[in-house]
Amino acid sequence: MTEPLPDLLIEPVVRAALAEDLGRAGDVTAMACIDANAQLSVAFCARKPGVAAGIACARLALIALDPQARFEPLVADGARLEAGAVLARATGNARAVLSAERTGLNLLGRLCGVATLTRTYVDAVAGTGATIVDTRKTTPGLRHLEKYAVRCGGGVNHRFGLDDAILIKDNHIAACGGVAEAVRRARAFAGHLMNVEVEVDGLAQLDDALRHGPDVVMLDNFSLDDLRIAVAAAKGRAILEASGGVNLDTVRAIAETGVDVISVGALTHSAAALDIGLDAI
Repeated sequence: MTEPLPDLLIEPVVRAALAEDLGRAGDVTAMACIDANAQLSVAFCARKPGVAAGIACARLALIALDPQARFEPLVADGARLEAGAVLARATGNARAVLSAERTGLNLLGRLCGVATLTRTYVDAVAGTGATIVDTRKTTPGLRHLEKYAVRCGGGVNHRFGLDDAILIKDNHIAACGGVAEAVRRARAFAGHLMNVEVEVDGLAQLDDALRHGPDVVMLDNFSLDDLRIAVAAAKGRAILEASGGVNLDTVRAIAETGVDVISVGALTHSAAALDIGLDAI
C-alpha cells in the first residue's frame, strides 16, 4: 500500500474547503434542525468499484469540527473497492458530522477517482515494462493530493513543479534557437542532482538531443512506428517518455513499442470522481 501523506500536508486543504462551505454563519441547516448535543454514526460507502485514496481527508474534515469524534478507517489507501464497500465508519457530534460531510466526500471522491483511473491505465500496460506517470495538469491547490492519488493507483509521479527538474519543451526550444542549444544550456546549468528532459517532435530532433546527453527525452505525439525507431536509435542512452495521444485505447500499443515511460495528463485532468456516499448507521 502507498505510504500515507502526513496530516500536516492535508489539513490546509481540508480547512480551506471547510471554510468555503461554512461561509459566514456556519451550517444553518444543522443548527436549525439538529440538537446541539446529538450524536450520529455514519459509514463512508463506495457506490461503485474503484481504488481508495484520500481517506484521511474525510477524517480530518470531521476532526476539525469535532475533535472528540471517532473515525475508524476500514481499508487502506490503494486498496481495490467493490461496489458497496465501506471505507470508514465515524461517530461524532451530529452537527459536526453533517457539516463536514460534503467537504470530506468531495475530496475523498475526487482522489478515489484519480486513483481508480490510474489503476485502469496501469493494468492496461501490465507486463510491458512501461511506467505510467502523471503530469502537472492538476487542480490548482490539490496537486500534492492528486499526485498522491496517482501513487495509490499504482502510477508514478512526474515532476511536482517547475523547480523539480529541467523540462525543455517546444517553446523553450524556439526561444533559444534549437534542440541542441537548449540541451547544451540546460546541461551547463543543471547541478549533479537535477535531471534534464527535452521534448522532441520528430526523429531529427531526437538525434540532435541525444548528442548532448539529456537524461530523458519526451517523444511528443510520435506514431507507433516512429516510437519503435526512437527506441532503437536511443539504445538506452536516455529514458524515453511517450506523450500525447494517450488514452485507454492506445496506451497498450504505445507501451509495446518499448518506451520506458508514458505520461498521461488525463489521470488528473479528466478523472471522474468515484461515487461515495455517507450513510447513517
